[in-house]
Amino acid sequence: MPVVRRIAQWEIEFTMGRSSRIRKVVIPAAGLGTRFLPATKAIPKEMLPVAGQPLIQFAVEEAAASDLETVIFVLGKGKNSVREHFQRDSALEEALAKQGKQESLDLVRRLSQLAEIRTVWQHAPLGLADAIRSARSLVGDEPFAVILPDALINSDKPCIAQLMECYDRHPGCITATRIVDASEVERFGILDVIPIHDRCCRGRTLAVNSVTERPQAASVTSRYGVFGRYILEPEIFAAIERIQPGRAGELQLSDALLVCGNTVPLYAYCFEGQHYDAGSKLGFLQASLAYALKDPGLDLPLREYLATLEISPSVGHAVAGD
Repeated sequence: MPVVRRIAQWEIEFTMGRSSRIRKVVIPAAGLGTRFLPATKAIPKEMLPVAGQPLIQFAVEEAAASDLETVIFVLGKGKNSVREHFQRDSALEEALAKQGKQESLDLVRRLSQLAEIRTVWQHAPLGLADAIRSARSLVGDEPFAVILPDALINSDKPCIAQLMECYDRHPGCITATRIVDASEVERFGILDVIPIHDRCCRGRTLAVNSVTERPQAASVTSRYGVFGRYILEPEIFAAIERIQPGRAGELQLSDALLVCGNTVPLYAYCFEGQHYDAGSKLGFLQASLAYALKDPGLDLPLREYLATLEISPSVGHAVAGD
C-alpha cells in the first residue's frame, strides 16, 4: 500500500492547475519502411493495404472513434500520399457519382470527415522521439496521444481510448503494454513495472520504474512490452531535448520517457485486444487474414480457399490442393 499512497499523492500534486482533456493525436509516418522493400521504395509503408484499407486509415479511425479531434501526421520525404488520402478528390467523387457507385462515394467522402488533419515534416529519419518532437508546435502545452500506424490493435474499445480512460484516473505518461513471449523480448521496448493495487482500471494499470529499448533477453526480469500506443504529457518535449542518440543514431522515446519520469508519473496499461505487428512481413500477413475474416464479403470465400490449401512438410509451403 505505500506504493499506492505515494503515487496517489504525486498524482494530486502533478495535476493541480492542469487540463486533463486530450484532444490531439500524433501519428508518426516518416519512416523508410525498409522491411518492406522494394514495395516501399515508392509507396509509403503506411499506405500498404490490410484487407483493402491502408494502415494509416486504421490509425485515424481509431483516433476518431476515441473522440480525438486533431490528427497530426509526422511525414517524411515521399509521404504526400498519406496526407492526400484524407483530402477531398472532387474529380473522383464526380466520377463515382456519375457511375452510380454510391457506396464507394460515401467511403471516399467519409475520409475527409474523420478528423481535422494537420501535417508536420521530419526532415530525416532520426527516431520516434525526434518524430514526436517535430509535432511540438502543433501539440502545444497539453497532453496528447500517439498512435503508431504499423501496430494494429483489434479491440472492441479502441486501444488509445483505453489509455485515455486510464489517464482520467492516473494522469501522466502512459504506454500500452502486455506480456510478450520470452523469445520476443529483444523485439520490444521492455518495461520494469510495479502493480498498483487500487480499484480503478480493473487492476490493469502499472507504475513504470524503467524502460529499456530492445534489451538482451538475458538482461531483463520483466516481459512487459511496449505496443505502439501512448499518452504523453507536454514535459516529454523537454525530455527529448536532453537525450542522446541511441542505436542507429536515433533518438529513442524510451530514453525520453525515463528522463520525463523524474517530474511526471509514468504508467503502463494492460490493454485489451489483439495486436498485429504490421511493420513485419509475417505480422502484416496475419493482420490481413484477420481483418479479411471480419469482412462479411470476404469471410466465407476466404475460409473456403484456406481449406483448399495443403502444407508440404518437406518445404513448409502452402500449396493449392487438387
